[in-house]
Amino acid sequence: MTDILVTGAAGMIGAHLVAQLAAARQGAVLGTWFAGDPVPPPRIDGVTMLELDVRDAAAVRACIARFRPAVIHHLAAQSLPTLSWREPALTLDTNVQGTLNVFEAVQYVRAAHDAGYDPMVVVACSAAEYGASLTPERLPIDEDAPLLPLHPYGVSKVAQDLLAFQYWRNRRIRCIRARLFNTTGPRKRHDVVSDFAAGVIAIAHRGGRLRVGNLDACRPIMDVRDAIAALTLLAARGTPGEAYNICADSAIRIGDLVPIFARLAGIPLDVTVDAALLRPSDEAVILGRTDKLRRHTGWSPTVPLADTLRAVLDHVAAQWRPDLP
Repeated sequence: MTDILVTGAAGMIGAHLVAQLAAARQGAVLGTWFAGDPVPPPRIDGVTMLELDVRDAAAVRACIARFRPAVIHHLAAQSLPTLSWREPALTLDTNVQGTLNVFEAVQYVRAAHDAGYDPMVVVACSAAEYGASLTPERLPIDEDAPLLPLHPYGVSKVAQDLLAFQYWRNRRIRCIRARLFNTTGPRKRHDVVSDFAAGVIAIAHRGGRLRVGNLDACRPIMDVRDAIAALTLLAARGTPGEAYNICADSAIRIGDLVPIFARLAGIPLDVTVDAALLRPSDEAVILGRTDKLRRHTGWSPTVPLADTLRAVLDHVAAQWRPDLP
C-alpha cells in the first residue's frame, strides 16, 4: 500500500506537494503525471512517479486498486481559465470525468477488494467557482456563497466540488473540497506572476516593453508553500465533506506588481496592454475568507509576497534561453 497519492504531480502545486511530503518522511508517496503535459515530472528521492491519464477510468481504477493510498490529493486538471474558452470539452473531460474516475475507483476497491477501504480524498477545487458572486458587498467571500462561475474552467471546478460532496453524502467517501485561490510559485506557467516574470527576464536580456492584460483586477496571490501547508493540514484535520477556502490574507491590484518586479529585477519597466491577454469576462476582485480553515486546522499564510515574486523570478531566470520567445 501507498500512504499518499498525488495526481497531477508534474503540475506546480503537485510537484511542490510531493517534494514536501517526501521531505517529511511520513510515508510512501506516489505521484502521477500526464504524458501530454509539456512540463516533465519532477525527479524526487522518495517519490514514485507513474504515468496516468485521469480521463482513463480503467487506468485510474487499476492504480488505486494496486496502491490503495490512505490519502489522495487529486490535483490533476486542466487549470487554465483562458484555455478553457478555447478547449471547453478538454477542460470538462479532464476535470469532471477525471474526478468522477477517482471516486469511482475508491468505490470499486470497496466493492471488489476491501469493504473497509477508507481514504481521505482532497480535491483541488477553485475560487473560480464563485465567479459572479464575487461582488464588493460579499468580499471577502465565504464558502456558503452561491457558485456562479464565469468561464468553462470555473464550471468544471463546480462540478468537481459537487461530485466530491455527493460521494461523501451518498457513498461516505471521505473528502475535502479545497477551494484554492490564486496560487503561484516556481514551475507555475501562464498565470500573471509567471507571465510577468518571463517578460521581465526577457526585457532584462533584450529590452522591450512588458505585455499586460487587465491591470485593474485585484487578486490574492498566495505562495505555493502556503497552499501545500493548507492541503496537508486539511488531509489530517479537515472535516469530511466540507469546503474550505485557501486564500492569501489580502488582494493586490495586478498593476501594482509591476513596480515590485522592477525593483526585484533592478530595471525600469514600461507596459503595453495586449488585447489577447484580456478575458471575455473577468472577476474585478477576488478575495476569500479563511476563517473555517484557520479554525479547523490552525493554518495561516506565512510567505511574504515579495519572497514569492523573487522565487518565481529566480526560477524563470534560471530557465531562460536566448531562443525563447
